[in-house]
This record gives sequence, structure tokens and C-alpha cells, in this order.
Amino acid sequence: MYPVVGERRAGGVPVHVAIIMDGNGRWATARGLPLLAGHRAGAEAVQRCIRAAVAAGVKWLTLYAFSSENWRRTPQEVADLTSLLRYYLRYKVAELAAKGVRIRIIGDLSRFAPDVRAEARRAELETASNTVLTVVLALSYGGRADIVQAALRMAADIGNGTLAVDQVDEDVFGGFLMTADMPDPDIVVRTSGESRLSNFLLWQSAYAELIFIETPWPDFDAGHFNAVLEIFSRRERRFGARPV
Repeated sequence: MYPVVGERRAGGVPVHVAIIMDGNGRWATARGLPLLAGHRAGAEAVQRCIRAAVAAGVKWLTLYAFSSENWRRTPQEVADLTSLLRYYLRYKVAELAAKGVRIRIIGDLSRFAPDVRAEARRAELETASNTVLTVVLALSYGGRADIVQAALRMAADIGNGTLAVDQVDEDVFGGFLMTADMPDPDIVVRTSGESRLSNFLLWQSAYAELIFIETPWPDFDAGHFNAVLEIFSRRERRFGARPV
């Protein structure tokens, strides 16, 4: 059985690009600026990245906006990140909607304040019919936690008789993940020179092309996005098979 992945289309354009947006803090420190300035610059990079994805014809863009581990940061940094998230959900969604962008949220929203949860759900509802690009925001998301919650939900269905053990395969299990209705990422990009997944889309990235770049996230722009697509276009994806 082969993984569920986006088909490469004309010109080598991937269906789904996922990005670990790393380097806001180091970008700010290198300039003698407070961390909040780095996060604000990173939020502007998100806008540039979305525009680049639309222009390139990418259909899914998943952004690791706030990991489950980010709650371990200082209360001030968590408050700054949450405040930025609240602002962009409240005031930038209309701009994205006008471009045909749909917003999806994955992760454990229960850890955010009620008003942030409400803004997230409003963003999803108000953009639900858009089809140009789906932007998936991973908020309080962890790949291991996603797998655990999927296993628990599947076990509950087995326990109540709605699912038989002998029906379980990778496709069935994948249907319990938070990304059940999404194609798996074709590319996972990480910025700022680190070379690890950091608990991001662990199941879903089994056959993704991994691309690590030195550029810190606040400096990421359309040129970097298109360079990632160019790298992808030169990769040969075999999924375990030999080339014909």
C-alpha cells in the first residue's frame, strides 16, 4: 500500500507544502531586538509565504505556528505569541479570504483562551468555501499527541463495536488523525539551519521530501519559497519502489 500523497503536477508543483517556521528569536537577537520583534517579523513572513503559495499554484500550506512544546517558553513569550495569533486571526482573515484562502486549524485549541478559540473557529467558518489555497495552522500541535489521540479514538470505536480490529490498516488509522481529510505533505521545510522535525506531522511526513534551509523565518520570502519548489522538482520520489 502506498501513502496518501499529493500528486506532482505540471512543472513539478507540489500539492502540499508544510513549513516549520524557525528562527524568529535568533533573528531578533542578532539585531539587538526583543523577541516580540522577531515574532512580528515572522508573522509578516507568513503573509509573504501565503502569497507565494497562491502564485505558485500550491493547494495546501501547513504552518507550524505554535507547537505543543512552545507552552514551556516564558509566560511573557507565550503571551506575546498568543497576542499576535489573536491579532492575525481577528484582523487578517478577511484579507486572506479575499484571495480565496481557506483557513484550517489543527492542534489542541483547548489550551488557548476562549477568545482565541472563538477567533480560530470563526476564521475556519468564514473561509470554509474558499478553494484557491488551504492554509492549515498547527496550533498547540504535536505529532506524537496527534498519533496518541488517533489511537485512543480508534480504540474507542473498536470498543463500542463500530470498528473491527481486522479492519484496521494505515488508511483507517490515518482517518483518526487531525489531518484525516488532508493530503500528506509532499515537502516539509525547516528554516534557520536546524535539521529535525521537532514533533511536526510525524505520521504524515513518512514520505515527504525534507528540505532544510539556513534562512531564518523572518527573512523568508517568495524567492525562498520558489527555491524550495525548484529543489522539489529535481527530487525523484519512489515511495519504496524502483524507478521504471
